[in-house]
Amino acid sequence: MPALSRADTSLLGRWWWTIDRWTLLALGVLIGTGYVMMLAASPAVAERIGEGHDALIVKQVVFLALAATIVVLVSLFSPRGVRRLALIGGVIAVFLTALTLVKGVEIKGARRWIALPGMSLQPSEFLKPCFVVMAAWLIAESKRRPRFPGVWIAASVYAVIALLLKSQPDIGMLAVITAVFLAQLYLGGLNLFMVAVGFAAMSGAGVAAYLLFPHVHSRVARFLDPGKGDHYQVTTALEAFGNGGLWGRGPGEGRIKDILPDAHADFVFAVVGEEFGFAVCLVLLGVFAFIVVRGLLRLIGERDLFTILAAAGLLASFGLQAFVNMASSLHLIPTKGMTLPFISYGGSSVLAVALGMGMLLALTRRRHHGEAL
Repeated sequence: MPALSRADTSLLGRWWWTIDRWTLLALGVLIGTGYVMMLAASPAVAERIGEGHDALIVKQVVFLALAATIVVLVSLFSPRGVRRLALIGGVIAVFLTALTLVKGVEIKGARRWIALPGMSLQPSEFLKPCFVVMAAWLIAESKRRPRFPGVWIAASVYAVIALLLKSQPDIGMLAVITAVFLAQLYLGGLNLFMVAVGFAAMSGAGVAAYLLFPHVHSRVARFLDPGKGDHYQVTTALEAFGNGGLWGRGPGEGRIKDILPDAHADFVFAVVGEEFGFAVCLVLLGVFAFIVVRGLLRLIGERDLFTILAAAGLLASFGLQAFVNMASSLHLIPTKGMTLPFISYGGSSVLAVALGMGMLLALTRRRHHGEAL
């Protein structure tokens, strides 16, 4: 592809010369790292849960291959195509998320998954990128056409999503979607007072979740008071970082993955720390930061409000998800079952993140003479 001429006006040629190739490369690094970490962390977990030695590896390799394909295919879309994809995907994701409350598989007290052959689908993962783009369009339209109640429609859709996530319950997902939506409202022109009111309401909801949901209360209480409850996973994860030191024990030499239940998923960052050390953890953190900062820099000079709101929201969601996973592994915040994008095991998460990043690449492609590609 690098040999493509700038004069090439084919779909592939225009895509190659307008796409942010540095972000595409960074996403490729994350997908490749996800493959390496599955080789490192999943065999021990698979044997512990009674699966074949390579069962989880094979599944995740398929998911990562599909994720790479989704990133490229969705990045070919025009902004209008991204809007349509988000609308269709959002409607389907809301319906399936509601379906989990009736037909969903219950795991650890939560109904978030629908059983499918070979995997469990978590529809709420796809709500994040689709709602971000839908909300961006509605807010932008309300600015372009003052009589169009776009903000109120977006708020109504958010309320439906919040009710569904609260009912599952998935408070962490709800917190991320809420924070991103408030950021979009602020970027869309909402005054600081109303933003403060929104964050105050979010804080109040957090207190209510602490009081009403036992699993939230337990996680926060254990975070605030190390003497309470079971700290096995967090303590073991911290031991992994300590064992790894600066350069790590070497690929495949880690021992924590043999005893850490979620070593392949929520605590995969701890496996990275033990086997590859603090240096590689820092590089991985840098890759996530690079994608977010690079994406924001691409928005400098952008005049289309929809593109600004959608891209900023997708970047905020991506960055928050990575932060929550890494910070909880390091016991900087209460533990939350949120995956590390492209690194943790999980088909729904990997595919949903790929959808969001494909949308981001599509929206941040360079356009010439104001033409939407």
